[in-house]
Amino acid sequence: MSEPVSVIGSPISPYVRKVLAFLELKGIAYRIDPIAPFVGNEAFTRLSPLRRIPVLIDGELVLNDSSVICQYLEERHPAPALYPADLADRARARWLEEYADTHLGDVLIWKLFFQLGARRFLFREEADEAVVRKAREEEIPAALDYLEAQLPSSGFAFGELSIADLTLASFFRTAAFVKYAIDATRWPRMAALVAAVMALPAMQKLAAIEDRIVRLPLAEQRPALAAMGVALTEATLGDAAPQRGFR
Repeated sequence: MSEPVSVIGSPISPYVRKVLAFLELKGIAYRIDPIAPFVGNEAFTRLSPLRRIPVLIDGELVLNDSSVICQYLEERHPAPALYPADLADRARARWLEEYADTHLGDVLIWKLFFQLGARRFLFREEADEAVVRKAREEEIPAALDYLEAQLPSSGFAFGELSIADLTLASFFRTAAFVKYAIDATRWPRMAALVAAVMALPAMQKLAAIEDRIVRLPLAEQRPALAAMGVALTEATLGDAAPQRGFR
């Protein structure tokens, strides 16, 4: 039996959650070093030169970037398929993943979750309320308008569950930690998509892990996950003081 892969990064991150969802759905054994963004030590920097999570370690192979990791996992473990079979749909799914990773990452994570959550939690700084207000009132609604128009009237984006659905839902799951919820009357397709993804047993399992640690001090998160029976790496790379990485 092959050794479990290792994932470095907090499951609260939408990028880490996407990778963990892939591992869960494909039945791949893994261990996790649940470090928060910004707290990686020098060994982490050697593995992740941009100081970003997640990092996947599979034997001697070290991979950065959630999209690269998910494509690797799909090619190495093709069943169940998490990319559409149709060539055009597969390209569109990758675009929606990219849109989420970049634009939703900007407006939901950096301008909302980071401001209201991570900035206060890690750096003891107050949120920039102007940035938060613009994100809530202008940028997030515009993104949802676009996404609503890309989805079918019901079901997942391309019929079967895919990378697009997992990625989109993952970003709104993280935004929910700072009390952002999609208005289902204005964006019913997006609200239904996120609800359907989050109802999956794999996502419910991850949500229970996230809920356990989201309000705990960093030093208490790893022991809390160990108490839940989560498979952890032998050591952690998250023992440095918070420092901003490259963006």
